[in-house]
Amino acid sequence: MDIRQLQYFVRAAELNSFSRAAESLFITQPTISKMIRNLEEELGASLFYREGKSIRLTDAGEILLSKAQNIVESVGSLSSELDSLRNLRRGHIRIGLPPMVGASFFPAVIGEFHRKYPEVTIRLHEDGARKVENDVETGLLDIGAIVLPVDTAKFHCYTFVEEKLELLVPLSHPLAHAKVVTLKELENEEFVLFREDFALHDLIIGECVKAGFQPKVVYESSQWDLISRMVAAGMGIALLPETICRSMDRTHLAIIPLVEPVIPWQLGMIWRRGRYLSFAAREWIDFAKRVLGERHRQ
Repeated sequence: MDIRQLQYFVRAAELNSFSRAAESLFITQPTISKMIRNLEEELGASLFYREGKSIRLTDAGEILLSKAQNIVESVGSLSSELDSLRNLRRGHIRIGLPPMVGASFFPAVIGEFHRKYPEVTIRLHEDGARKVENDVETGLLDIGAIVLPVDTAKFHCYTFVEEKLELLVPLSHPLAHAKVVTLKELENEEFVLFREDFALHDLIIGECVKAGFQPKVVYESSQWDLISRMVAAGMGIALLPETICRSMDRTHLAIIPLVEPVIPWQLGMIWRRGRYLSFAAREWIDFAKRVLGERHRQ
């Protein structure tokens, strides 16, 4: 028994005629008659009384019709819903964004996507890059934006930002007027960092250790604007990405290029290898690539 047999049976029962059913289905009468005979043989029961050119349901036919109508309707509804998904008239996407990344790069992308696909809902989860990466891996999120590098054996990745970190100091700091600063020169400074669940936390500490010292961390936060205010208040220094630094009020801050080493800051959009992605999620990836790529070239 297949859905096409049930569709033919229901139409014949509704019209009380094989010929009218065949005409409405755009098939020949012998085709529908044969299909229903095969169904009867499979079920071991006659479904119609055949009286000349007219037909009427048997008891077995009445029972099958009550079930078959629901099945045919459900399959039709399913096809319609899948068609809606394929054409992005509806859908749902779960995206993870670190606060710094989300505020700086994605509001415009999300806005443009929503205008194009208003029936697709997006649920944003703001967490540190490490949590976002873990949630994409476990399936709690469809897509995430994180600080690279990432394990490319586990994830597909699209890099959309390649920048470097810069030094923030208060205007009263001795380095405030320096043209460039090396990391070694910061050995005796007090650092204001992102929390441990942010990739920048370990990245900065690791680079300091490579430079020969363990940084003294006096404060940790999840908000870059709070970090900048702490620096402006003289509580310490900070290393933040160029994009964030460009948006800062320099009334009470000095921003200085960091050299020896230059610490790269790369952002990537990731999704799990080998896991099914909805039509909406796949379109989001393609859409975000186009929009972010265009802005990167500007």
